[in-house]
Amino acid sequence: MHKLLTDTPGEKLFLLGNEAVARGAIEAGVSFVTCYPGTPSSEIPLQFFQMTNETDIYFEYSVNEKVALEVGAGAAATGLRTLVTMKHVGVNVAADPLMTLAYVGVKGGMVVVTADDPSLFSSQNEQDNRYYARLSGLPMLEPTNIQEMKDMAARAFELSEELSLPVLLRTTTRLNHMRGAVNLGPMQEVVTKKRFEKDPFSKVTVPAVSRRLHQVLLSRQEQAEKLSESWDSNKIIGQGKWGIVSNGIAHSYVLDAVNDLNLTEKTSLLKLTLSHPLPRELCLKFLQQVDSVLVVEELEPILEQELKALAQENGMTLPIKGKKTGGLSRIFEYNPALVRQAVAEGFGLEYTLEERIDMSDLPSLPNRPPNLCPGCPHRASYYEVKQVYGDEAIYPTDIGCYTLGLLPPISMADFLICMGSSVSSACGFARAAEQKVVAFIGDSTFFHSGLTGLVNAVHNRHNFTLVILDNGTTAMTGHQPHPGVDGEPINWDRRRVSIEQAVRGCGVEDVHVIKPFAVKKSIDTIRSTLDYEGVSVIISQEICPLYGKATKTRKEKKPYFVDHEKCQNHRDCVQLLACPAIYLEGEQVEIDANLCVGCALCAQVCPEKAIRPLA
Repeated sequence: MHKLLTDTPGEKLFLLGNEAVARGAIEAGVSFVTCYPGTPSSEIPLQFFQMTNETDIYFEYSVNEKVALEVGAGAAATGLRTLVTMKHVGVNVAADPLMTLAYVGVKGGMVVVTADDPSLFSSQNEQDNRYYARLSGLPMLEPTNIQEMKDMAARAFELSEELSLPVLLRTTTRLNHMRGAVNLGPMQEVVTKKRFEKDPFSKVTVPAVSRRLHQVLLSRQEQAEKLSESWDSNKIIGQGKWGIVSNGIAHSYVLDAVNDLNLTEKTSLLKLTLSHPLPRELCLKFLQQVDSVLVVEELEPILEQELKALAQENGMTLPIKGKKTGGLSRIFEYNPALVRQAVAEGFGLEYTLEERIDMSDLPSLPNRPPNLCPGCPHRASYYEVKQVYGDEAIYPTDIGCYTLGLLPPISMADFLICMGSSVSSACGFARAAEQKVVAFIGDSTFFHSGLTGLVNAVHNRHNFTLVILDNGTTAMTGHQPHPGVDGEPINWDRRRVSIEQAVRGCGVEDVHVIKPFAVKKSIDTIRSTLDYEGVSVIISQEICPLYGKATKTRKEKKPYFVDHEKCQNHRDCVQLLACPAIYLEGEQVEIDANLCVGCALCAQVCPEKAIRPLA
């Protein structure tokens, strides 16, 4: 039995933050879960994927975040408790239905997890999705520790049903990936079917209906603000004259800082977990009992600005510091040391940074940039495309493992803004630039948001080559399935959608499927696209070696070695491929047999044929 299905209230489990969110949803009786995987949220849906055969909870990896939200909206409108998870930039994709779903509302509790990523550990930006709560008018919960991750995930469903609105649950990477002991609560019954009650003049958003629904949303926002005033974890802690306001993980850092600096008697803390709508009366009470305020919040100065506006509206002149005047940064995540220093300096205390251990006499660690894995088929695909199109071509790329093509010696990533942008931006480059254009996109990303760009390219007669890197899984976020995956090895009973058929269905006539570890044949195929007028698509098809090993779908092959009697030390294998299994031992090239997976790419690249399999 999956550990999150343990029905023993009061027991403690040692959980990952994302596991705590999943457990909270289970305790609330969630019966419908959708997502598109994305770090740092990926382990939330993973729990439901793993327990597919143990519960009646419906779970799906949707094709993208917009679809995930719309699928969830149908379930919530029927009355089922629904969880939708995504990373912060996924909310951009889902924003269209999210904004209007706020008008329509929900019948069953609906919780939308937005997993923000301060410091951009695995993202293209570090946008602050608290703005989405303000933009949509939806309530937002922000847990401050791992226990609250579980508790608020559960309570969010009740809040959603009380307001008839989706609730945004905002987490951050540090919360998603922390571990700690979590007290379990009771599990509610899972209800998997209800009757949808028709009410088209409240659910079909033509202008006449939406004008009224906007008024309904505003009244629900007023109700949410009243609930925010009485929300038990929106609270003032202490009675001192130095005020500190905090939310999310920053609140835990503030608690540590106040304790470390012996400021408990001197401070009043305002903890905000139901952070939108702002509990204005509670905030006013707090402002009236302190002489100055420091706002500690990661990323944007949202609470700082709202509190300054509230103070100004009420004729209050106390200083409110934060990012504007308190020296706190608008970029990157905070940490305990940074917050401790900010609290000390914010209230004029002398503060000396902790002495760090002097490591100047220690040898420097070798630089270890991220790299494609040994045997990654993308390395072969990049090599083969470069043999044909060279360095001069423009290479729009996309989001996945293959984004590492940015780094030398591959250096075949020239433009990237979001998922699916490779195909669409290639249309622009093909019209505006003098060079040839070759776009790269992964299999999962192609289904996520590449299809529409491809239709646009065909319809508008753009001229470029698209390489779809099909490694049979959503590799970067943890080997989740997508519509093109063979579900049998992972016991995933879903219908498979052929990438090749989808491409041809979009109207592409010049379609090629290559096996990238057949180097010469692949290069010849790629060369045939060089002078083609129109859109060419190359589907580079080879399973991810890590996924193949985990699912036992990749045949084990013998590792390779360098025959030094033949090797002339040209080092093409090192300088062109950058495979982690290949390294220099002094002046000689060697292959680490423990890392090599026997893909044979290096053997085909070697001009002396000095690389061959071990006997």
